Amino acid sequence: MAATKRPEDVASVDVYTAKGLLSVGHRYLDVRTVEEFNKSHVENALNIPYMFITEEGRVKNPEFLTQISSILKKQDHLVVGCNSGGRSLKACVDLLNEGFQHVTNMEGGYSAWVDSGLAHDKPTEDLKVACKFRP
Repeated sequence: MAATKRPEDVASVDVYTAKGLLSVGHRYLDVRTVEEFNKSHVENALNIPYMFITEEGRVKNPEFLTQISSILKKQDHLVVGCNSGGRSLKACVDLLNEGFQHVTNMEGGYSAWVDSGLAHDKPTEDLKVACKFRP
């Protein structure tokens, strides 16, 4: 059996590289909550939350890998993003351990995407409000 993957095994790219990967056919997997996703997201993104926000705090989505496997194939090329890069890194580790072979983490998440001017659907100031977990 293959060794268990860890965060340091995940390939991470900046938002410009991620945009390039998406332009050649990679799928963008947004692992933010539905509420975050609905405010604004990368065009043609697939949203499967890695965590839910509950009254007790953040709770991992117990169906995450099941939901992914029902939609995506293990050989699909994925760019995974969240809001700032934390949840997506954890999601990438889980995906690699589940047997997905082509998983890339987008460093800085959707906040970095917005800050880099890549979100053309809304004015930047509106998007900064949408990124409620910003530092």
